[in-house]
Amino acid sequence: MERGPTQPSSHVFPRGEDKRRFRKEWFEKYNWLEYSLVNDKAYCFCCYLFRRVGVDDDKFGYDAFTKEGFRQWKNAYLALPKHVGGSNSAHNRSRAAFDDFDNQRASVKEKIVVHTKEAQKKYETRVDTSLAIVSYIALQGEPFRGHDESETSLNKGNFLEFLDWYKLRNEEVRQAFEFACPKNAKMTSGTIQKELAECCAQAVTKVIKEEMSGCLFSILVDESRDISVKEQMAIIVRYVNKKGQVVERFLGIKHVKLTTSEALKRAIVEVLSAHGLTIAKIRGQGYDGASNMRGEFNGVQKLIRDENPYAFYIHCFAHQLQLVVVSVSKCCSSIEDFFDYVDMIVSSTSASCKRKDLLIDSHHTIVLNKLDSGDISSGRGQHQETSLPRPGDTRWGSHYRTLLRIETMWDSIIEVLQVVHDEERNPSRAGGLVPTMESFSFVFIMKMMLQILRITNELSHLLQKKDQNIVEAMSLVIDVKTRFNNLRSEGYEPLLEEVKTFCQENDIPIPNMEDSVPRFGRSRKGGRNNITQDHYFRVDTFFATIDAITTEFDHRFNEVSSELLTCFACLDPRDSFSNFDVNKLARLTDIYLDDFSFDDRKRIRDQLETFIIHVRRVEAFRACYDLASLAMKMVELKRHEIFPLVYRLIELALLLPVATASVERAFSAMKIIKTELRNKMSDGWLNDLMVVYIEREIFKGIDLESIKKAFQKKKDRNMQLPKSPRRN
Repeated sequence: MERGPTQPSSHVFPRGEDKRRFRKEWFEKYNWLEYSLVNDKAYCFCCYLFRRVGVDDDKFGYDAFTKEGFRQWKNAYLALPKHVGGSNSAHNRSRAAFDDFDNQRASVKEKIVVHTKEAQKKYETRVDTSLAIVSYIALQGEPFRGHDESETSLNKGNFLEFLDWYKLRNEEVRQAFEFACPKNAKMTSGTIQKELAECCAQAVTKVIKEEMSGCLFSILVDESRDISVKEQMAIIVRYVNKKGQVVERFLGIKHVKLTTSEALKRAIVEVLSAHGLTIAKIRGQGYDGASNMRGEFNGVQKLIRDENPYAFYIHCFAHQLQLVVVSVSKCCSSIEDFFDYVDMIVSSTSASCKRKDLLIDSHHTIVLNKLDSGDISSGRGQHQETSLPRPGDTRWGSHYRTLLRIETMWDSIIEVLQVVHDEERNPSRAGGLVPTMESFSFVFIMKMMLQILRITNELSHLLQKKDQNIVEAMSLVIDVKTRFNNLRSEGYEPLLEEVKTFCQENDIPIPNMEDSVPRFGRSRKGGRNNITQDHYFRVDTFFATIDAITTEFDHRFNEVSSELLTCFACLDPRDSFSNFDVNKLARLTDIYLDDFSFDDRKRIRDQLETFIIHVRRVEAFRACYDLASLAMKMVELKRHEIFPLVYRLIELALLLPVATASVERAFSAMKIIKTELRNKMSDGWLNDLMVVYIEREIFKGIDLESIKKAFQKKKDRNMQLPKSPRRN
């Protein structure tokens, strides 16, 4: 009853043998009507719940609307009003029973057990207080319960401790909880806390559904293992709201026992169905590179596209970029050896608390000396206490952070390695790492990789923006490839000068670039493999690394050359819509066949021609710098009503996902909420808390009064809230 009848108004209803089908307008006319997606049949929500078995069996429509289901669409205009019947019909009696059950004040129990207005007011105070505490704790991601919640406990848990603190400061609350409070209506049990949190999560989800209002959307999905070794699947929906803004919202998390593509697809459908969403409305899928997700033959994306061919799959750009970085860190032997040395440096300087403290103290002293000498300037947020993180293949940007810290803490690292070498009882690698670091080759590769990773790290941050769109992401990838080409042709000499300056400042010997050395990994015997130092650093190291990263970019980001994205790129508003191409944009209406009727495909070229003349003439559109700003400007100026087909193309482009960063953030929230001490948390409890915690922006805008009413109607309560005062 709380969820109401199933009315998938956005569903594309199939036609029967007589070419007729269910009409969504019937939902508005008959609010008791519900539709089964599985059976393609209609039912009566009230009669199904409150029919009088054995009494109304012979009434019209009893079997059709409660057991077998109604499917005679051509006769619906007669059958539906006939089922409603007169004032004393079986349907209206069921409807009256539905309304009576929904109104708890009309129940026999409420008539027999009469509570005073004062008792009801105190009950409302208890509900308000418990709801306020639940909402605060949920927003902070903190645990509710304590290990010992008895009266003599010194720590009863956050909920009860917060309640005791509040009672000491509010006499009305203390009176409500300690005097004339029935044992079964204290509103402090674990069950009540979970029900309140569930109502909070449902209120957030309701706002998301209203914001979507049956629009097209994309899904971002990923799975991760929680602290209790359960495979959890998080689902994010991406859509364009009524203001033309791209929005990504957390829909929910679901425990999946199997990670096969069929099981994951079934779980996705279950979550979408629970929120009134259908696969038919999906226009984009965003996953990581796992084979069960992206597989071309049996992956989740293929199974969903079998049902909906317009749910185009985009491999997460941020994951692809990380794979490029990992590949480049192993592109040649010298680079791979360099990162092996980096791992050993991190391990040697941070293997124990003593070494880590020594590194931090040494760096702190060096920073103070530089501040005193004026070599560096002070400022808010600068020169904070730092450590030396280890690079990881699955942590975005970790390679760049590690090398940046090594460069910043260079003197401190050298000092710690020397101390470790002097004080270790057993031989260690620390002593050998000092001459390795103080070599021209190590400094050259470090500076080169910092320059390369600085570019990719900047791109990584841009790709992880929630409102990033596919056209902008494609443009960024092309710009980065151009930067690498420019770096290859013009970047070696500035890099060499930067390396020499660093070496001079740190007393590191600089080799003569004309000296002969053997190729890396080759013998110097006979001089057959000898090359100059300049050739080694310029060609075998610098050019080889740039060529490797350019090749990897072309291999990983092959979507950029696909027909779909090439056509969408024509909507880019930069340089006065210089890429605008009517033929390519009209081609999109053939690709998205279900979103454009035959008449739309006939009119699209004329509308595109008029649109491009209009936007190039109107001054307001010159401020549009990307597709997202163009969509918002069209809504602001109401041009989406004048050019509806063009705006629909823009919406479809914005729906295509770029990165699954929002899903990764959801898993970060899961680690905050479900910790080692809370590892027995149920799946529903975890989902409710995550919805409130992640979508805090929505939750903070919801009136708690509506959540309180939903909680009261959730089931038959022992007490009722006081009646609202009548308004004149």
